[in-house]
Amino acid sequence: MESTRKARIAGAALAALGVTAVVLTGCSGSGGGTSSSNGSGGGTYTLWDPYPDRDATSTWAKAIDACASDLGITIKRNAGNTGDTVKDLTTAAPNLPDIAMVDNPKVSTLADAGLLTTTKENGLDVSDIQANILTAGQIDGKTYGVPVGANTLGLYYNPTVLSAAGVDISSVKDWDSLTAALKKVVAAGKKGITFSAVGTEEGSFQFLPWFWGAGADLTKLDSDKAVQALTLWTDWVKQGLAPNSVLQNTQGTSWDEFKTGQFAFAENGSWFKADADKAGYKVLQLFGPDGSAAPAPTGGEFITIPVQKDTARYATSVKIVKCLTKGDAGANALGYIAPTKAGQDAQLKEDPTLQFWVTAVAAAKPRTADNLGIKYGTISEQLYTAVQNSLSGASTPTDALKKAQTDAQAALNK
Repeated sequence: MESTRKARIAGAALAALGVTAVVLTGCSGSGGGTSSSNGSGGGTYTLWDPYPDRDATSTWAKAIDACASDLGITIKRNAGNTGDTVKDLTTAAPNLPDIAMVDNPKVSTLADAGLLTTTKENGLDVSDIQANILTAGQIDGKTYGVPVGANTLGLYYNPTVLSAAGVDISSVKDWDSLTAALKKVVAAGKKGITFSAVGTEEGSFQFLPWFWGAGADLTKLDSDKAVQALTLWTDWVKQGLAPNSVLQNTQGTSWDEFKTGQFAFAENGSWFKADADKAGYKVLQLFGPDGSAAPAPTGGEFITIPVQKDTARYATSVKIVKCLTKGDAGANALGYIAPTKAGQDAQLKEDPTLQFWVTAVAAAKPRTADNLGIKYGTISEQLYTAVQNSLSGASTPTDALKKAQTDAQAALNK
């Protein structure tokens, strides 16, 4: 009964991606390349990643080339957009790549479809990976992928705007004091806070620190704590403390708004650190209503080892993964925080100003945590829909979340 239910869920998840589910039972092709399959080096291994914007001259491509050189192999790279990579993997059987990188919430979808090996099957040692980051690649105690690195969210602020409005940043400690600061800034003629509430996964990603910070749980979207978080965002928009543009903002366009120098605050990611440093912006850890640290979601891609007919290939695939997850390789090349303490120490030695983000990643929480697995995608869709409905005025926070919970439960019970 449970396996039948899981198969239905997997099929629904893949159907939502617009593809046909292909469930494997331990058989696949050779990863599209030729190799000495004893894992002793030589041969060609395929790697799919979601970075079409990073060409052969990028630091990421050079990191892959360096690993290939170190291992004495050829790594054939195929780059596609994030969504396309997931779709391609689900239709690639029986010719899956040796290595596949996907956004971390998608690991559970691919694993549940039978496309990925576990670390027990492929022999990858994950004991040095930071536990809270690794959770995104785990389902029912089995690990299907490891992070190349991680990113997360923080609350950036513009000291110049705050100073002109007479706001002391040390006074901003909880939701009430943040709202008070926004009101002072707007009264002084500037703008309050910008973020992304777009009706996609980005909207859920940015709402989760407030949702989790209030103590809400993704299995109960309509709890009083969830309503408290959505009411905060809704009131900011209603009161003109946040612009209506947040409903369409991606994280990129939200950052562009912040860079105009008109806003006091912006919730955004560690990937904008260099930009922020250049502009003189600072950053705070996101907090809950009482001022306690709020867990922000972990972002970043996971490296997985898909199922292969020739299981001897896994030995070299593991070496590729280990090479790319070193602190001086994949994470640096992608602008992420390394997933291991050794890697983080190396990054901090090179750039001590990363300490804030190292600490923030350590406190972050994977979106598929609490063993949500593939359920997360369904829940997230209803969550960002509720955010859209409430912020647009189409519904109250209470009614929007009540509908979200009902619709999520109905979809998961199919």
